[in-house]
Amino acid sequence: MAKLNVVLISTYELGRQPFGLASPAAWLREAGASVTCFDLAVEHLEEEAIAVADMVGFYVPMHTATRIAVSFVHRVKEINPRAHLCFYGLYAPVNEGFLREIGADTILGGEFEEGLIKLAERLSSGVPSLIHQPDPVVSLARQQFLVPDRNGLPELPRYAHLILADGRSRVVGNTEASRGCKNLCRHCPIVPVYGGRFFIVQPEVVLADIEQQVAAGAHHITFGDPDFFNGPTHAMRVVEELHRKFPGLTYDVTIKVEHLLKHAAHLPRLRDTGCLFITSAVEAVDNDILEIFDKRHTREDFIRVVSLFRETGIYLNPTFVTFSPWISLSGYMDLLKLIRELDLVGSVSPIQYAIRLLIPAGSRLLELPAVQDLVGEFDPAAMIYPWAHPDPRVDRLHAAVLKVVSDDQVDQEDRASVFAEVWALTEEACSIPDNQRAEPVSAGRLHLESIPHLSEPWYCCAEPTELQMAPRDHV
Repeated sequence: MAKLNVVLISTYELGRQPFGLASPAAWLREAGASVTCFDLAVEHLEEEAIAVADMVGFYVPMHTATRIAVSFVHRVKEINPRAHLCFYGLYAPVNEGFLREIGADTILGGEFEEGLIKLAERLSSGVPSLIHQPDPVVSLARQQFLVPDRNGLPELPRYAHLILADGRSRVVGNTEASRGCKNLCRHCPIVPVYGGRFFIVQPEVVLADIEQQVAAGAHHITFGDPDFFNGPTHAMRVVEELHRKFPGLTYDVTIKVEHLLKHAAHLPRLRDTGCLFITSAVEAVDNDILEIFDKRHTREDFIRVVSLFRETGIYLNPTFVTFSPWISLSGYMDLLKLIRELDLVGSVSPIQYAIRLLIPAGSRLLELPAVQDLVGEFDPAAMIYPWAHPDPRVDRLHAAVLKVVSDDQVDQEDRASVFAEVWALTEEACSIPDNQRAEPVSAGRLHLESIPHLSEPWYCCAEPTELQMAPRDHV
């Protein structure tokens, strides 16, 4: 490959050093390209690098990242109108039409590394840009991964960190042991691209990536897999070897409720190999809503998981899509009551109380006639099907709750006070008389001890708020 100048750009990846820059950087550099990476969540874009780029690739793994990336396209094209513009990642193919309209030449989703190599080879050989890209927009071809190349990325201490129960913090790295997902949850943005398929990253690649991050100062690893137990045998092999090589290293993973129950026998070993907490997309506690989302678990299953985690000694980090067209005021209050009854106030990140359902292009929710009747025309610039709640009071409550969690920028020690504010707002929205209102946080009732958590809140399947769209600076 003739020397090709490539710039890869990430705009936001949940406060993590982007795997989606490090992995393709390894492939492109091995092929002979000169690669410069920018993570605009923690650093500025350098115009000099853009000016000499033959190819600029925006990594768009989530809705928020894509919205922010779009805001930089005009600037990039103004600096270097000849550069080939590529969008790659989960949200590229589902927004193909709009991204091409604003100037994207190539769109790559799914397993994108090989597509980036083929694109780079065409550009380096002088092949002019084609009207129709020859490579598939979505590739589900199995790849032999390379160890991600993290050279040139901002240092790990600049990203989100782990806050321990005693208040100390740890530097966090991240990796992926698998990509895609075999689950078909209707609201999930992974499904339109992967369609129920997932791909493992070779264990030796995962462990080599962890090793280089430990050498760079990481004392905790976040596994970015959509569901760590898509392949439980593979997952356990990785963490067993991780613990053997780095016995003092801790980690966290994401696993759906259904798999936590199905593979509960693995939980003690996760704990013993250093797993501090597990994120699980509970989404709702109303069984009707869970069925709409096709989550394959029930309210009762969630309660069982909470009990199971208490017995095992692993912390649960539950996440929710708290505001959807099907939640009522009483249903929202029911969610708060259950969180209180299960002593989970200290476990729920405040932003979770304000998460509002996002319906992107390709969402399986659109298969339901009731959803088709509910949504407005697709908004390509916002990249969503807009919806309003049938009960305007619910949308007003969402706005009020969002203001509470956005204004306070709260951390662990504030979770009880934020919960109390959200509780009071909900009682007011439900028109509960003053003399019938409950004390949301009473001494001795709630389990409010500090728990290990990341300084960057986890969220998914949600419309980006001003809080989420704001650039992060973890320096």
